[in-house]
Amino acid sequence: QVQLVESGGGLVQSGGSLRLSCVTSGFAFRLYHLKWYRQGPGTEREVVASITPAGSITTYEDFVEGRFTISRDNAKNTVYLQMNSLKPEDTAVYYCSVDVGRRYWGQGTQVTVSS
Repeated sequence: QVQLVESGGGLVQSGGSLRLSCVTSGFAFRLYHLKWYRQGPGTEREVVASITPAGSITTYEDFVEGRFTISRDNAKNTVYLQMNSLKPEDTAVYYCSVDVGRRYWGQGTQVTVSS
């Protein structure tokens, strides 16, 4: 079955960095687009970034453009999110996701940015 397991979250001061990882299994990772989403306190889940199967094209929402970088390692079935210049408003649970017939989610990893 499709499984996604995020890690790398934590507590960081404003301006700091974190690198999230999402290890996947149960599907042909190299063939699928992957996305990172986040859900902050009292907000709806929103897409953050996406990456094409070969990793050649990445897209970002405006609120993370220039600060976050999505990447993937198809040999390790893993997608990453490098987050720099973090702000308190980036505080959220971060999820990786893939659409394999339907959308699958990991359990999420908490990122908290203190001011």
